[in-house]
Amino acid sequence: MDLRLKRVPVIWLAGFMGCGKSTTGKLLSKKLGWRFVDLDAEIERVAGKSVRVIFEEDGEEAFRELEHQQLLDQIRCSRQGGARVVALGGGAYASARNRCAIEDCGVTLWLDPPYPILWERVAGKDKRPLAKDPDAFRVLYDRRRSSYALAPYRITADTSPAGIEEIFSLNLF
Repeated sequence: MDLRLKRVPVIWLAGFMGCGKSTTGKLLSKKLGWRFVDLDAEIERVAGKSVRVIFEEDGEEAFRELEHQQLLDQIRCSRQGGARVVALGGGAYASARNRCAIEDCGVTLWLDPPYPILWERVAGKDKRPLAKDPDAFRVLYDRRRSSYALAPYRITADTSPAGIEEIFSLNLF
């Protein structure tokens, strides 16, 4: 058992756009009986507008600040005993201040399917402001991988939901 989960019952799902964080998170939280939180959905709820609109109207920097504040809110809730599985946005774990904030708060799992699967899942979707151009998407993917690799656990399954069996084989619980 990973003792970080005993202290603060939260599993953070990190990874690039399209890796299956939300799908996997919903299934994992159901199996554990924990609350599921999609951080992007929380940002949209609080801001009263979609991630795409936040990017367009306020810019990425404003979005990243909202993201950080919502991440801190999830930490507060989990420290109060609210067990949860949190699907981070694709850029959340790429931020050093976010990684630092969650380092001793639960456990982070990096969902890492092969790149072609990621592009196939997001290509042509209006909802993702950073997935409009395939070349820029690849550059961003390559740039973020080193951050994701800092997660204590890597789930390599290339199917959705990403590696539920692999997660349970880690003996985290």
